[in-house]
Amino acid sequence: MTISRRKFIHTATAAAGGAAFSPIITDFAHASRLVRSAADKIRVAAIGINSMGWADVNAVIKNPGVECVALCDADRNVLDKRAAEFASKGIQVKTVGDYRRILDDKEIDAVVIGTPDHWHCLMMAEACEAGKDVYVEKPIGNSIAECRAMVAAQGRYQRVVQVGQWQRSQKHFRDAVDFVYSGKLGRIGLVKVWGYFNYGNPILKQPDSTAPAGVNYDMWLGPASKRPFNPNRFHGSFRWYWDYAGGIMTDWGVHLLDYALLGMKTAGTAPIRVSASGAMLRNPGAETPDTLTALFEYDGFNIQWEHVIGYGAGIYNRQHGIAFLGENGTLIVDRQGWEVVPYEKRMQVVPLQPSVDNGLDEHAKNFVEVIRSRRMDDLHAPISVGAGAAILSQMGNIAYRTGSSLKWDAQKGEFDNPAANRLMVNEYHNGYKMPRA
Repeated sequence: MTISRRKFIHTATAAAGGAAFSPIITDFAHASRLVRSAADKIRVAAIGINSMGWADVNAVIKNPGVECVALCDADRNVLDKRAAEFASKGIQVKTVGDYRRILDDKEIDAVVIGTPDHWHCLMMAEACEAGKDVYVEKPIGNSIAECRAMVAAQGRYQRVVQVGQWQRSQKHFRDAVDFVYSGKLGRIGLVKVWGYFNYGNPILKQPDSTAPAGVNYDMWLGPASKRPFNPNRFHGSFRWYWDYAGGIMTDWGVHLLDYALLGMKTAGTAPIRVSASGAMLRNPGAETPDTLTALFEYDGFNIQWEHVIGYGAGIYNRQHGIAFLGENGTLIVDRQGWEVVPYEKRMQVVPLQPSVDNGLDEHAKNFVEVIRSRRMDDLHAPISVGAGAAILSQMGNIAYRTGSSLKWDAQKGEFDNPAANRLMVNEYHNGYKMPRA
């Protein structure tokens, strides 16, 4: 039986339990007073527009009645480039270098946050406090503490918050999970999740230098540690440094592990134990591992993650994917589609069911629809979904960084290892303070 969209989303928002995975809280009485008609104009601004933030805001403004009125970035070069691209399409926007000017603007209804990960938590919480609805890129936070604070901020201010895990809006991913729920695979004991990516040239060590002209480097750093500018730690490659992100695990991991959690119906539970092993085999100038295997042990099944940078093919001849290994067969899904490979003759073959839609466009459409309706349960990737996937990814990174097999105490919401617990919180610097949980 096919699951309904609403049932699917309810399953999604319950992603993973325990103290780390806080549920989303929705004040329906308050929300109903904010319903917008289809004729109401929705004015959006984008903060951080060098990469996914730019893709996100362009997807959002494809929807009728939505217009972008402002762009913000700490790099004036990026800001001028994007404003010129909009101008060529007849879209005129104001440009600012300080995101707080965006939040202070009462004419702006919603913001798209596409900055490096270390800014997501603070900007999202402050945007909610300022009365803005938010589309925030994944991973939602750069630590378990940040994820908890972001869930709390959404609950406190009751804003629409969509996380950029846009596979949640793709039909073929939902269909694949629906098949997993059918039980035809038999008992599932292992979910394999992987990403093998060729990211171009290796990251080699480079000397510190001066930030490029037009870059407000202090603003770019924000709550991260104050340190000299280094090109490796800036546009494009910031993801490979713990100050700003968590490498492949929190980049692709949140997309793919999210569906492993959803498929296994892990509502109300967290991993019993987490272990990881990795290495720096290709990127000596980086910090996050370019090669990593992590194991998340649950009651009755395991989820296994692995990634390698510098390779173009992976398990089942797919660069990335999720495989649900059942007694009767294996379901494999990636961004191109899904299929089922039987074990012996225990079930029917399901040939490749290809992707039929644009996940990002569908995700942005869903965001806009919920801004108008205020029906929070209709969000495809609410903040609790983002927290479930991001926290699991952070757990894998913490196991790698401590070199330990970590037992999770769901009642306390912490590990059995003091060193691991210290890594659950990222220290804020330069006068910034983490939002309260």
